Amino acid sequence: MIFFQPVRRFIVPLVVVMLSSLTVGCSMGTMVVKGSLAIIDSGALAMNRETDLKLAEMAIPANFKMLEGLILESPQEPILRVNAMQALYGYAYGFVEPDDPVRAAALYRRCIAHGDAALQASGFSVDPDQVRDDELRSALAKMSSSAVPALFWTASCRAKYIDLNRDDPVPLAGLGVAAAIMERVLELDPEYFYGGPHLFFGIYYGARPRFFGGDLQLAEKHFAAVRTVTNDRLLIVDVLEAQYLSRQQLNQERFHVLLTRVIDAPDNLQPDMALSNAIAKQLAVRLLRHEQEWF
Repeated sequence: MIFFQPVRRFIVPLVVVMLSSLTVGCSMGTMVVKGSLAIIDSGALAMNRETDLKLAEMAIPANFKMLEGLILESPQEPILRVNAMQALYGYAYGFVEPDDPVRAAALYRRCIAHGDAALQASGFSVDPDQVRDDELRSALAKMSSSAVPALFWTASCRAKYIDLNRDDPVPLAGLGVAAAIMERVLELDPEYFYGGPHLFFGIYYGARPRFFGGDLQLAEKHFAAVRTVTNDRLLIVDVLEAQYLSRQQLNQERFHVLLTRVIDAPDNLQPDMALSNAIAKQLAVRLLRHEQEWF
C-alpha cells in the first residue's frame, strides 16, 4: 500500500516563519503549526503527480524532516504524525526497501513510533503491544472515523516492519495487532486511501499458508474490491497481487500477465497517482526477473 495521501510540501516562506518562531517562544511555534496544516495539504496533489522518481526520492526526506520540526513544536497534533508516517512509509517502500531492507525496516520502526503517538493523541487508551486481544479490540471499537488515518498508517507500518523481519518471532507475534487495527479501519471506511484496507487484507490472506491463517479465496475478494474502488487504475495493486497471491497460487500465467500489464500501462493512466504508478512499474520489472526462479 503505498502511496502518499499525501507526502506534503512546504514553501519557502513557511520555512522562514518557522525559523523566526524559534526566537519568540512556543506560542508562536504553535501558531505556525496550526497555520501550516492547510499548506501541508496543498502539496498533496503535486507529490502524487510527480513522474520523476529521482526528484521524488530527494524531496521526500526533506519534507519528512520539516514534519519532524513541526512535531517538535506540536507533538500532540495527530495530523502531523499521520503525515510523517505517510512520508516514511512511501520513501521506505518505494526507494529503500528494494536495495536495503535493513534500513527500510529501521524506517518502518520509526513510522511505528509516530503511529503510537498519533493513536494516543487521537484518544486510543491502550498500548497495543501490552494488552490482550479482547482489550485491544474493545479499545479499537471506541475509535471513530476521525481516527481512520492514524489507524490505517499505524497498521500499515507495523505490517511492513513485520514483513521485513519474518525470521524474528517477536515482531511476527505482532501481526495480529496490525490486522486488528486494520479490521477497524475496514469497518469504518473500507475505501480509505484508494481501498487501502482491502489491499492490506489481500496481502494478509494471500501471503500466508493456510495453516498460518492464509485464505487465497478471501485474498482474491479483497484484491477485487480494491480494483473496484480504484477503477483498476492503481498499478501497485497488480504488483502486490502478483507478488503475494499469484506466487502462493503457483499461477505463473497470472503473475506474468499482471506484471506485464503494469510495465505496458500508459504513463498517464492515473495522473493523480503518477508517482505510485511509476514506482509500480519499477517494481514490476524487478519481480519479473525472478519469474523462472519462482515458478
